[in-house]
Amino acid sequence: MGETFCSAVSSSLFYRVQPFCGGPFRVFLSFVLSFVLLSESVNVTYDHRALVIDGARRLLISGSIHYPRSTPEMWPDLIEKSKDGGLDVIETYVFWNLHEPVQGQYDFGGRKDLVRFVKTVAKTGLFVHLRIGPYVCAEWNYGGFPLWLHFIPGIKFRTDNEPFKREMRRFTAKIVDMMKQEMLFASQGGPIILAQIENEYGNVQSHYGSAAKSYVDWAASMAISLDTGVPWVMCQQSDAPDPIINTCNGFYCDQFSPNSAKKPKMWTENWSGWFLSFGGGVPYRPVEDLAFAVARFFQRGGTFQNYYMYHGGTNFGRSSGGPFIATSYDYDAPIDEYGIIRQPKWGHLRDLHKTIKLCEGSLIATDPSYSSLGPNLEAHVYKTETGSCVAFLANIDAVSDAVVTFNGNSYHLPAWSVSILPDCKTVVFNSAQINSQVLKLEARYMTSLVQTSSEAWSSIDEPVGVSKSSAFARDGLLEQINTTADSSDYLWYSISIEITGDEPFLMNKNQAVLHVESLGHVLHAFVNGGMAGRGSGSASNAKIILEKTITLIQGRNTIDLLSATVGLQNYGAFFDEWGAGVTGPVKLKGSNGTADLSSRSWIYQIGLKGEELGLYKGFNKSPLLWSSHSPLAINKPLIWYKTTFDCPDGNAPIALDLTGMGKGEAWVNGQSIGRYWPSYLAPQSGCADSCNYRGAYRADKCARNCGKASQTLYHVPRSFLQRSGNTLVLFEEAGGDPTHISFAKRQLRSLCGHVSELHPPPVDAWSSDGPVGIKSGAVLRLECPYPSQVIASIKFASFGTPVGTCGSFKHGRCRSENALSVVQKACVGMKSCFVSVSSESFGDPCKGLAKSLAVEAACV
Repeated sequence: MGETFCSAVSSSLFYRVQPFCGGPFRVFLSFVLSFVLLSESVNVTYDHRALVIDGARRLLISGSIHYPRSTPEMWPDLIEKSKDGGLDVIETYVFWNLHEPVQGQYDFGGRKDLVRFVKTVAKTGLFVHLRIGPYVCAEWNYGGFPLWLHFIPGIKFRTDNEPFKREMRRFTAKIVDMMKQEMLFASQGGPIILAQIENEYGNVQSHYGSAAKSYVDWAASMAISLDTGVPWVMCQQSDAPDPIINTCNGFYCDQFSPNSAKKPKMWTENWSGWFLSFGGGVPYRPVEDLAFAVARFFQRGGTFQNYYMYHGGTNFGRSSGGPFIATSYDYDAPIDEYGIIRQPKWGHLRDLHKTIKLCEGSLIATDPSYSSLGPNLEAHVYKTETGSCVAFLANIDAVSDAVVTFNGNSYHLPAWSVSILPDCKTVVFNSAQINSQVLKLEARYMTSLVQTSSEAWSSIDEPVGVSKSSAFARDGLLEQINTTADSSDYLWYSISIEITGDEPFLMNKNQAVLHVESLGHVLHAFVNGGMAGRGSGSASNAKIILEKTITLIQGRNTIDLLSATVGLQNYGAFFDEWGAGVTGPVKLKGSNGTADLSSRSWIYQIGLKGEELGLYKGFNKSPLLWSSHSPLAINKPLIWYKTTFDCPDGNAPIALDLTGMGKGEAWVNGQSIGRYWPSYLAPQSGCADSCNYRGAYRADKCARNCGKASQTLYHVPRSFLQRSGNTLVLFEEAGGDPTHISFAKRQLRSLCGHVSELHPPPVDAWSSDGPVGIKSGAVLRLECPYPSQVIASIKFASFGTPVGTCGSFKHGRCRSENALSVVQKACVGMKSCFVSVSSESFGDPCKGLAKSLAVEAACV
């Protein structure tokens, strides 16, 4: 769209984080690396310790960014932030159904431009791990497989089946050949240093019997035969044949060992959070635990670690799987759905990466030696022949802090933490002690963008029941996915019955109980054009049993059932065979009898009339169909809404708040921003105000938003917008009020820090000759996110025993009286500031106690 974009991508800290360290050397190194990646062939191999790039072992930190879950306009900024966060590698899946929606017809345009994405990574000076699969899971619709694959005669997915292997090899070769043509493998001078075949097959392999092993061996052989010149991996595949590297996925992989002493210990998916489901709480993973997991992995011999996800992004259109996977794929990643760095997660991990890189020479040179420091207390030491020494001290107790003695020195180890000593003496990083600042964001609403008056909206009713000439009749009930081939979320089931008044299933002469059983995912029932009832499954059980008392009339009655999918299954053994839709029975029941309608003749319609007319584009073949008569119809099922709006000013990311709507899909200028379902609330229980990072994490351990809508804010990328005259179209399936929706900008509310005297100094303040920089002790650092911003005010400052979190700090029983004035003097009017966390700066309000400094600031 070029100049029609409503704004260019900002160069602020939110969108372009400047590195705090490295100086000219890092700039020079990045330039050299970019030049090498794009011009000189690189030999990539491996040994038992690490990947070997041009003869040198490398310790590599990686992060997943899925190119179709953001936009090409966002890619450079996301990758720059990843680099500034300390990543060496960007990892992405390749999505078969995205690129080959129709057999033999390929699409690599726009968000699907894989080559452009890989080249963007290369320009930033980072490597690429290309996970071709082509099964990807990824909470992506149908696991990334195209639906047409399901209809190939004789096919069986992911087993020793010739039709499947033929198609899998063809697509894998297609991707490899594309990369080769663009000279993108490292062996050609490109950034791709790793490739992956299959994906987590070992998790389900036992269900496929003896054919599974021959399939694994075939997939490995096929991949090697494509001659990429880089190593291939299989994740969660303990029997991966040589030379394929088997790798680990999970919340923790420190206990993992590859299946050969000749292979390095690699972690392809370290889950930085978890995915969001409609009807579920919002999951998050404390950064203290994530950093603990990473430090433990490198402590115990790992040399390649990937965050899944580093930026999660958005499930645009109908790309989400599950079923019931939400449109947001934020994943509590270090860079959030909108492209904003998530603090303190991004910053704390960056400090960890810097520390690990300080130790790289020792970590790749030798294997660690282990010693016990006490119950649940461990030391791993990397000592080289040249005399360099690196130590990891771990307290894996989930409750109690400890003080340990190591090499004659005493060290405090918080529970569930790892300290890293690059010289075997000085603690430079502890996973539980966060030096990074916290950014508190808010949604700043702009109600003027979408008019709240009904006159600003127009609407079109979606017909109830069959309205398309393509409708067809069949005896019995049809499974939905086999019928629609996922061309739409929707399938109509329609039947007509004659009522005389003497039917045994009638109650009170004109009533009956309509009983419908469905495999899911959502069901709406209409009788004679009126809504009779609805039901929905859940992420844990998609099936529906609907029973509603209905009123019938003498003569002809029509029962219309609208079945809707919410993403197709993406994981599990034989997931491709899971069904959806009304498979019965469908009955009319009464006190004296039952009529089973299941085997009768039904009329079927695939999709909606509005889809056929292209209403989502904002226009249609008959523009007069759009009605703008007042009052606007609200809280009505099966209706299309349309309005126009101008682009919000500035560069802040934009969200559409769909509070007040029921369930449906939204389009901006013809581009789908995804399914919405704000009426589906999370359970009342299962959340807590805070989450204890200590102890093993699981997907349901930490959640927010219980009792509230799982998702109300929907990302609208600025590249989707024009400066004015943008069209918003909603298809509302269940009933809602569009006059309540609004746009919001994602902006900074507060900037915070909370650092104790026990924290190590900033990583940048360390050198092998001893601490350097402004102070040798703990330091609290604040920096405004935008280049033109300065710290305007200090909302809160307390030195002593403050409690709470950013936005809700409180003074403790011990506090310094001059904390506010000291921080104001150091920070107000500054772009960034450093404050020493010590009694020398604030006085000692409570001798003998460990004290901390908590600050909340505002930037303008």
